Amino acid sequence: MKFYNRESELALLDRIENRSVDTAQMTFVVGRRRIGKTSLLIKATEKQNMLYFFIAKKSEILLCAEFTEQLKERLQMPLFGEIKSFKELFEFIIEVSKNRHFTLFIDEFQEFYSVNPAVFSDMQNIWDSNKQDSKLNLILCGSVYSLMAKIFENSKEPLFGKATHRLHLKGFDLATLKSILNDYSPQYSSEDLLAFYLFTGGVAKYVELFVQARAFSLTDMLHLILNENSLFLDEGKHVLIEEFGKEYGNYFSILSLIASGKTARVEIESIMEIQTGGFLDRLEKDFGLIKKVRPIFSKPNSRKLKYAIEDNFLNFWFRFIYKYRSAVEMGNLDYLKEIISRDYTTYSGKILEKYFTERLKAEKKYNIIGPYWDGKNQNEIDIVAINELDKIVLFAEVKRN
Repeated sequence: MKFYNRESELALLDRIENRSVDTAQMTFVVGRRRIGKTSLLIKATEKQNMLYFFIAKKSEILLCAEFTEQLKERLQMPLFGEIKSFKELFEFIIEVSKNRHFTLFIDEFQEFYSVNPAVFSDMQNIWDSNKQDSKLNLILCGSVYSLMAKIFENSKEPLFGKATHRLHLKGFDLATLKSILNDYSPQYSSEDLLAFYLFTGGVAKYVELFVQARAFSLTDMLHLILNENSLFLDEGKHVLIEEFGKEYGNYFSILSLIASGKTARVEIESIMEIQTGGFLDRLEKDFGLIKKVRPIFSKPNSRKLKYAIEDNFLNFWFRFIYKYRSAVEMGNLDYLKEIISRDYTTYSGKILEKYFTERLKAEKKYNIIGPYWDGKNQNEIDIVAINELDKIVLFAEVKRN
């Protein structure tokens, strides 16, 4: 699949590269797994003199040996003696960068927590002491959102406030998804577009898998997702278990309930029979997986509050695959297909509301967009969009037909 979109991100990274010729720059890049962070950064640095370090879960000595070989190959610099710590390696790189401009891209940066947590404070000391004389373009990328946010945005952490730039990579927008379908399936229907948006949410890896399989209709997409060897069946676990740690069971249960329409805290707590306030706060603020939804014009502290899962694929995964995991584990995927076929029309109707909300935001005609419902949930408007400058209001009811 060819490289799509990301023009604004590439332009930002190009500006950072130009600045780093004179003064060292530190950029941290975050985004959920499979979103395309590594592909973007490799694309952005393909014409640069670049070192690529991937932080695997192995000993620091082995990592340093691997990185030292790349240093010799890429920078063609002689190294005297064996480097056994990342502190020594980073000191050497910073010294070299005072006379030579290049890019250092460290992928899965948060894994230093398991390799050697002291690396963060070591890097901070070396960076602060040398950044004025360095010409290093340092890019630090990670896919465990909560840990990357902690490293760079928690005031108690050594690298807090040290980065000169932050890049939060999100999924492809609607225009890009349409462009991809136009390239690979120009006869696509509106139903195909909705399913493509519903299943991928613009996540680059999922889009790539559908393109490789030429799965562009609802039937073909479901066949790809729900086959015995599908990568999608365990995807929610792969994406989130490392984020949540030992308490993943409670988080998974809450997300499954939200995906199934239990969107109020009181509903969730009545089913789980535990206090969920702390879990919900962390899902929103630490993990960036859910958001609060209030009726348009309601006060910030209004109790008329619902929760929604931001990620389209994870919403689908928790609504169907995780909820009916017993059938999945038994290999009874035909049963799951029947469940999805039964509920798809209703379920996709809610995703269609989200689709049109995103489309209205992309038009940039309105400064306030959101749903409305009254205190008794008897009267509801799917979308209200307001342009306060021109005094225009749009009331929209979203229907699949």
